[in-house]
Amino acid sequence: MTDTVTTLFDHVVLDQVVPAQAPFSTLVRAGQIVRIEDLEGCQAVDTLFYRADDLGERYSSQDTVRAQGAAYVTTGTRVMSNEGRVMLTVTADSCGRHDTSAGACSCESNTVRFGHATKYLHACRENFALEVAKYGLSKRDIVPNINFFMNVPIEQDGGLAIVDGVSSPGDYVELRAEMDVICVISNCPQINNPCNGFNPTPIRVTVREGSADV
Repeated sequence: MTDTVTTLFDHVVLDQVVPAQAPFSTLVRAGQIVRIEDLEGCQAVDTLFYRADDLGERYSSQDTVRAQGAAYVTTGTRVMSNEGRVMLTVTADSCGRHDTSAGACSCESNTVRFGHATKYLHACRENFALEVAKYGLSKRDIVPNINFFMNVPIEQDGGLAIVDGVSSPGDYVELRAEMDVICVISNCPQINNPCNGFNPTPIRVTVREGSADV
C-alpha cells in the first residue's frame, strides 16, 4: 500500500514553518499545490494572492464571494482576481470554511476596538506591508484578504462576529494555482480577540508539484 504521507509530500518544492505572528511569502507556479496547515489549532492565517507577472492583478474577496454565491471559502472555491480570472482553486479543506469578509487586523483597528493601550501591538496589516514591500508594493496594494481557519459567523442582522476558532491541530487547506501567483501570509498576531485563542502559534506552508489527491 502506498504511504499516504510519502505520496502527499512527493515532489515538495517548499516546506516552511512560519513562526507565530510572522509574515511570509512565496511563489506558487501554475499547477502547484500550496498547503497551509494549522499546526496547533485555532490560528488565523491572513492570506493574499498576487499574479506573479502582473502584481496589479490580485485577490478579490468580492469577486470570489460572487463567483461562489457563498460567503465562505472551502473545497471547490475558485479564488478570483480583480480581473475576473481564477487564480487558485481550493482542492482540499479539513476545517470546513474560511472567512473572506472580516479583513486584516491593523494598529488602527486594534485601537478602535480594544483601546489605546493596543495601538502599538503588531498586526496583520503591518505584516502584509513588510512582506509586499519585497515586491515593490506598499500599503496601497493591500486588499481585503482571506482569513484561513478564522471563524466569522454572519449574524441575523448582517453583522460579523469573531468567535472561537473551529480548526483543530493539523487541520489544513490546499489550493491549486491556476496561474503563477505570489502567496503572501500574515500568521495573525492578534491577541485581543479569540481568532487565535488569544495565543498565536506557528503554521506550516508547503508547496508541491502535481495533484492534490492523496
